[in-house]
Formats: sequence, structure tokens, C-alpha cells
Amino acid sequence: MGRYAQLVLGPAGSGKSTFCSQLADHCKAVKRKIHFANLDPAAERFDYPLSLDIRDLISVEDVQEELKLGPNGALVYAMEYFEEHIDDWFAEVFEESFGDDDYVVFDCPGQIELYSHNAAFKRFVHYLRDQGWSVCVVYLLDAQFVTDPTKFISGCMTCLSAMVQLELPHTNVLTKIDLVSNKEEVEEFLDVDARSLSGQLNARMGPRYARLNEAIAGLVDEFSMVSFFPLDYTEEESLQDLLAYIDNSIQYGEDEEIRDQIKDMEDPEDGRQGV
Repeated sequence: MGRYAQLVLGPAGSGKSTFCSQLADHCKAVKRKIHFANLDPAAERFDYPLSLDIRDLISVEDVQEELKLGPNGALVYAMEYFEEHIDDWFAEVFEESFGDDDYVVFDCPGQIELYSHNAAFKRFVHYLRDQGWSVCVVYLLDAQFVTDPTKFISGCMTCLSAMVQLELPHTNVLTKIDLVSNKEEVEEFLDVDARSLSGQLNARMGPRYARLNEAIAGLVDEFSMVSFFPLDYTEEESLQDLLAYIDNSIQYGEDEEIRDQIKDMEDPEDGRQGV
């Protein structure tokens, strides 16, 4: 039996809560059991049911009031406080809430520094993996900010930073495709080659950056370290295809398939396994 989890990450405004809401509606429609957990201590409201909420431990509002910190400082403090209580508060609540064969989606904060160099999420990932959970990252990026080469590279670097820090299977997603007026501008970067990308970067930047542009373009192209899945909620199959892609990255459903295969191999009359 398996235990599976998604960490929904991405910059503020990239559509993490919308993704979770759409995913909840989709799974309800297809009668698939899935749980949602909030890891954002600054969150205010949700359009989907929560099975676990970090605000039961600590909230940004309480930190601001008690420690007189600003919003960003309070969020960092709250996540570091959460890190200190992973082995007691979180472990107790988590194990009470979820069991074998559960699938949990964690809606996470939008501050990039929490994934790029803060230790809280890395410690959290280690806890999940130590407990036998198969975990992946779903990293969301607003498609409206990936419409030219320089923005595309910036988006790639933020995704890559989280990927290196967390060391998990990554599915990078371009959201809000339906809001982009010229979709060809986005599609151009879904299958980009190094020569074209470095040429476009060189055309926008000074000659002293030519070698850097070539190296970055080569990293993106040759090693395929960063690629994006376009998510368009107006397309009926888009979310379904994305979920199938994510499930595959954490091998969701393979245990069930093996159990079904074993059951099919059993002789229905005497219970003996077939050859």
C-alpha cells in the first residue's frame, strides 16, 4: 500500500489555491478520494475542504500581533516554528488524519525563499519520505510572466532552485494559459532549443553576457532539467492529463494494479495462484 503527496509550490499569485480548488472539483466528479492540507500560515479562506491546517498550530496574524513583525518576517518565523514542531504537533495530527493509500495535496505559501534556501520545507520533505510517503512537487508559474526569453529564464531559475533544494520529482506547470492573449508566445517556450533561446537572449542583452546566455540556454535545452506543462482550465482534458502526469511521477496506483494482477492470477475455485 502506498502513501502519496503533492507539494503545490510557486510564487504568490501563480494560482496555487485555484489549482487545488479545481483539483478538488475534478476528483469529486470522478469519485476519487483525495485530501487537502494547508501549509500557508497566512492563508485566509479556501474553496475546498481541509483535512489539516497549519493555522491550528500558528498563523501569521498571531505572529504579527505578538512579535510586531511585518508580513514576510512573520511568515518566515511561522515556518521556522512549524519546522521545530514537525516531530511533535505535526506528526501527531498528520498520523491521526491520514493512513495507508491516502493521497494528500499540500497547498503551500507563495514566498520563493521558503523553497530556495530556507530549511523548513526541506526538513518537512525529509519527514514525509522517512514515513514512507511518495512525494512530488507541483511548481506553478503564471504563463503571463513567461512570454519573452528573459522572463522565461527567470522562471526556469526559480523552478530549478526549488528542484535542487528539495530534491524531489518536479512537475513544472504554466497556469493562467487562458488569460494569455497570444498563446503562441507561450507555446514557443514549451519546446525551445538552445540556439534559438541564446540568440533571443543575446538580442536583448549586452555582448558581455553572450557566454552566460549560451550556458544557461544549454542547461535548459541539453539536460531538459526544466520543462513546463501548460494548464488551461477551459480545456476539459488539461487538468486530467496533468494529474495523470503527476501520478506517474510518484508511481501512484501501481500498488493497486499489482494487487489486481495477483487477484486475477488466483484460481477462483481453490484460491491457488496461477502460473
